[in-house]
Amino acid sequence: MSSLELKKAIRAVDLLTFSFLSFLLVITLVYINQIPRAYLLITIYTVLMTALFLLVYLRSKDNGIFLRIMNDLIFPVIVVLLIFNSLGGLIRYINPATYDHLLIRIDYLIFKGYPTVALEGITSPIITEVLQFAYISYYFLPLILGVVLKLSKRESEFDRSLFLIILCFFMSYIGYILVPAVGPRYTMYHLQSIELKGVFLREGIDKILNTIEGIKRDAFPSGHSGVALLVLYLSYRFQKHLFYVFLPVVMALLFSTVYLRYHYVVDVMGGILLFLFTAYVGERIYTCWERKRISDEEVTQ
Repeated sequence: MSSLELKKAIRAVDLLTFSFLSFLLVITLVYINQIPRAYLLITIYTVLMTALFLLVYLRSKDNGIFLRIMNDLIFPVIVVLLIFNSLGGLIRYINPATYDHLLIRIDYLIFKGYPTVALEGITSPIITEVLQFAYISYYFLPLILGVVLKLSKRESEFDRSLFLIILCFFMSYIGYILVPAVGPRYTMYHLQSIELKGVFLREGIDKILNTIEGIKRDAFPSGHSGVALLVLYLSYRFQKHLFYVFLPVVMALLFSTVYLRYHYVVDVMGGILLFLFTAYVGERIYTCWERKRISDEEVTQ
């Protein structure tokens, strides 16, 4: 196999993923004496980078259906989940401060009060249950869009969407590193006079999320808001029927982030900016990549 074939097999999302893993690996090596489980993190990042290279290599030789599923759906999910999980063992040791006090202050200056406390006036078990499901829809919206694009055989739209969604995830992770914050469910618990109660599954879902996300200091920006808005934007561009299904879900999701006390309002504002940045800058980066890829193919023909 020639190096040209290998180069042609590399996608924009592959280069993005490799670059971000390299970034995390370098940070871990720089702070290796401060991070208790540094060698575990180094292993995770190295294994993911190796797996990515192997997938690209195999794709350059044969791109069968199993390999396409692994490249397009399974591996991106694994990367996002493992990187997110690794941040719990990274952020608190490289940036031990938390900025909840600043985020709380900004919310207070804007609203002359505390939004999560003010929302107690409309609290009810049914609303809480519905919004809890809206909140966790974040984990499924990108997958649904990806599967629909795949089934519709819209490969170029899928590749662009995958790049932008992964970029949005990675940019939110950089936000968590720069501005660590645990969110109002912990910092403002003493101010809340009403405990959120659902109808059926709310409490169980909340406990799982607290266990998974509680140590990550992942409040700002709201990745839920940024990624959900990006998926909504992409569905409007490429699958309009999905857009009308996603729209009420995403609107409920945005509201749920504050109502359920996972985020400050300023986190949601940060998520909106994250979406706008990804949609504007990411689109241009991907378009430049596509032009270069097409130009390189024309030169080799």
